[in-house]
Amino acid sequence: MMTEIAPARTRMELAAWARASGASALQTMLSVGTRPGTISFALGLPAPELFPTEEYGRAAAAVLAEDPRALQYSPPHAPLQAHVAALMAQRGVTCAPEQVFLTTGAQQGIALLARLLLEPGGEIITETLCYTGLQQAVEPFGPRFLTVPSDPETGIDVDAVESLLASGSRPAFLYTVPDGNNPLSLSLSAEKRARLAALAAEHGVPIIEDDPYGFLAYDGPAATPIRALDAEWVLYVGSFSKILAPGLRLGWIVVPEELVPLLAIAKEASDINTATLAQRAAARYLDGGHLAGHLATVRREYRLRRDTMLAALETHFPAGSRWQRPSAGVFVWVELPEGYDTAEVLRAALEQRVAFVPGHAFAADGSRTGSNCMRLNFSHSTPQVIEEGIARLGRALEAVRA
Repeated sequence: MMTEIAPARTRMELAAWARASGASALQTMLSVGTRPGTISFALGLPAPELFPTEEYGRAAAAVLAEDPRALQYSPPHAPLQAHVAALMAQRGVTCAPEQVFLTTGAQQGIALLARLLLEPGGEIITETLCYTGLQQAVEPFGPRFLTVPSDPETGIDVDAVESLLASGSRPAFLYTVPDGNNPLSLSLSAEKRARLAALAAEHGVPIIEDDPYGFLAYDGPAATPIRALDAEWVLYVGSFSKILAPGLRLGWIVVPEELVPLLAIAKEASDINTATLAQRAAARYLDGGHLAGHLATVRREYRLRRDTMLAALETHFPAGSRWQRPSAGVFVWVELPEGYDTAEVLRAALEQRVAFVPGHAFAADGSRTGSNCMRLNFSHSTPQVIEEGIARLGRALEAVRA
C-alpha cells in the first residue's frame, strides 16, 4: 500500500492577524512625509533642532569612559528608575522606584500591558477615535473593541463607560490618553479623571493611562494624572520620546510592584532588556539637572508653534471648520464642515506637497467616524513652515470644494 505524500505548501501560512493586517496610515505617512519638498503635519515628531545633543552627548561619553557595563546586558538601571519616580512626583504621582518598569519607549509599555491583561478575543474599552499604536499593540489578540464616543471639548464620554460597566461588561482594560489626547488633542477635566478612577476601582477594570504629553503643558501645569487617584487599578505609561528624544527608545510604566516580575518575563521575550547605554546616559543627563531648563525651552517653542498653526487655520481654512486650542501635546484636531472627506482632501494636499492624517484612520471600530476631520502636528515644523503648510492645505481644500 502506497502512502500518499501531502503536497508541499506553495506559500507560507501566516497567523490570522497577520493575514488581515496592513500598513497603518501612520506608516504610510512616514514615507510620504519625507519626500523632498513635502511639509508633513502627519506624525507626532518632536523638533530635532531642540534635542539636547550637547548635554546628552557629554553624558553618554562620560558613561562610556567610566563604565564598560554600559555596553553589556544589564538589569534595569536603578538610578534611572529613581529619576523617573522623582519626575512622577512632579506630576503629583507618588511611587517607589521599584514600581517603575523601564521599557523601550511607551509603545512597548502599551504592548507589554496588553500582553499581561488581554486574552485572545477579549474586550477592551477605547474611545471610537483612538491612538493607532494601541490598535496595533492589541491586533494579534483579535480583541473586541467596546468603543465610546468623545465630546470634542471634554473628551471621553464617561457616562457611556459607566453604562457599559453597569451592563455587566468586564473588559480587560480601558485605554485613554488624558493630556493632549492623540488624536483629539484635548485634555480631560479633573472631574472626568476622578470618575474614571472610581469606575475602575468599583468594577475591577484596569485603566492604561498613556501620558507621553503630560510634561508638555502650555497654559499652566497639566492636570494630575489619573494614576495619582488610584495606585492599584491605574497603570501609567510614560516616555522620554517627546521630552528628550525618540531615538533613545526609553519609556516607563508605573504599576503595582507585584506586576513587575510578570512584565519582566514578557519584556525578556520581546527584547531581553532595554538598551543599557541609553538608560545610563539618560540617568547621567538627569543627574546634571538639565531637564527643567530643556523642558522650559521646548514648551516655549511648541507654544509658539501651536499658536502659529491656530492663527494660520483661522486665515486659510473654510468657514465652519472647528478646532480646540490644545493645552498640551503636539496635535491640533480639525473638524471640517460636513461634505468634506479628508481622504479626498489628502489626495489634493499631496499634490500641494503637504501631508496629514485623515481622521477616520483612528477609528478603532473600522468605521468612517472622523471622515471629515484631520490630525495636524505642530511640534516638528518651524513657525515659517507651519504657515506655508497650512496655506497649502487651504489651497487643497479650495480645490476639493471647487
